[in-house]
Amino acid sequence: MGDRSDLKLVSQPQDFFRELVTEALDRQQVKTKPETEFYLVNLLNQFMKTDRLYEQSEDGSLREEPLAFMIKDAIEEPRAEAQAALFRHIGDVSLYTAGFFQDSLARKLVDVDYYIDIGNTAYRKVALRAEEEILRVIYQELAEKFSAFVDVLAAVSDKTTPRTEKDLLRMYELWVRTGSDRAAKALQDAGIIPNKTLKKDWQ
Repeated sequence: MGDRSDLKLVSQPQDFFRELVTEALDRQQVKTKPETEFYLVNLLNQFMKTDRLYEQSEDGSLREEPLAFMIKDAIEEPRAEAQAALFRHIGDVSLYTAGFFQDSLARKLVDVDYYIDIGNTAYRKVALRAEEEILRVIYQELAEKFSAFVDVLAAVSDKTTPRTEKDLLRMYELWVRTGSDRAAKALQDAGIIPNKTLKKDWQ
């Protein structure tokens, strides 16, 4: 029975992510258009199946390209369509990274707020350049609700990544720093009740 379930997850990742995204949207009480929800599902599916977080070097190896370099390339791109594609990639990378690696970003110099600011701006630029109305609507909503969608992807990450005591400690530190509702709910699920008084003392 377990084997068949595993096979289903591998062979139909789109359906798997759709269930997780829908559940996360409901739990986070985030209302979104069906087209935007589909975009989030497709985003997860694409990042799972490809190395979209990395750039291929001349020797064939993969390396993580800093967002600052991506932004520079996008700004300097003279072709409108190519520029929109670059900004879309920046938005996608920012959203996925801030959602799936939110906990680890809390320990780095560049934190989740940086990715949120960059992703929000990138999607706004894509929306301005979109010719079809439905695309403008999708990218505008991605920009306006970027922080909420980060928490949605983080909730999906919670469901697909086993939690350890260190993870819970990082989750608590994240809640102390940002007051994240998603972090608070994750702690509550683990039997830890966030204390607002302690939060003030920590700060």
